[in-house]
Amino acid sequence: MAAYKTLKGQSIRQVAQDPTNPVIGEIWYNNTTGVLKGYTFTAAAWASGGNLTTGKMGSGGCGIQTAGLIFGGNAPPPTTNLVGQTEEYNGSSWSEQNDLNTARQGLGGTGTQTAGLAFGGRLEPPTSLKDETEEYNGTSWAEQNNLNTARINPGSAGTQTAGLAFGGEANPITADTEEYNGTSWSEQNNLGTARENPEGAGTQTAALAFGGYDGTAATAVTEEYDGTSWTAGGAMGTARYSFAGGGTQTAGIAFGGDPGRKTATELYDGTSWTSTQDLTNGRSALASANASPNSASLAFGGRTSTTAVALTEEFTGEVTASVTITTST
Repeated sequence: MAAYKTLKGQSIRQVAQDPTNPVIGEIWYNNTTGVLKGYTFTAAAWASGGNLTTGKMGSGGCGIQTAGLIFGGNAPPPTTNLVGQTEEYNGSSWSEQNDLNTARQGLGGTGTQTAGLAFGGRLEPPTSLKDETEEYNGTSWAEQNNLNTARINPGSAGTQTAGLAFGGEANPITADTEEYNGTSWSEQNNLGTARENPEGAGTQTAALAFGGYDGTAATAVTEEYDGTSWTAGGAMGTARYSFAGGGTQTAGIAFGGDPGRKTATELYDGTSWTSTQDLTNGRSALASANASPNSASLAFGGRTSTTAVALTEEFTGEVTASVTITTST
């Protein structure tokens, strides 16, 4: 077999410790540990996480990949079964916690596992829109001041004490935007495009609204919020609604949704969207840990047809890392 130097035109460097700033493609032999290593890309991927204790769709979600929160939703079949059920994720498995005070579906959610915010949603029949707001402290939910506009399927961003609600179905579809200060909601400048089921990311002063249903079809529209008004951002590659995502205004992520229970996953860099590794299980009406960075997202629940699922998937973005090629024997 030819030597590495003959094949590549250079020798493998021997070092007593791994380099602190390697470059892509660099290979070295650590003669202290007897390990041949290289520095390379690790591709983006979705991997299975622990299932929810109860399959549900149209739930609210928040948190991060290792500390997620899901609440409310619809858990059929055989009939409509609105739930107030709350579950926490520890990076491995879900555990049931105290319920919402008002069971509902299609609600907005933001914040963290120990400081969550739930708002809006719907009871049955479909005309029963809700304006309820509740805060979660890591143990239980407490009622707060209501939204000014009752709605189902709003977009969400921010934190428990600085939340943002935008769009949704309010009979009719609305562009209404409201800010929450930890006590009450106040009306702000509207979205440029009225829509229901948009997804959101970021903070109250640097938010992202993307996708949704404009009353006619799925949209790919992206808008950025600066704490005062909305301006156009780069359009998504795949128009969709009833999907999930999160991240920040300059590092967003979108995955799943209708039409077609999409598996498509896209990343936003503050200017444009690019495709990355698909979800393993295409579904709509799913929830996400929207405070997660776009390189470490979490997708849970939703539906694959008319059936609610308990599936959880964890996303790891493309990273550079040192990898072991072989060890000496």
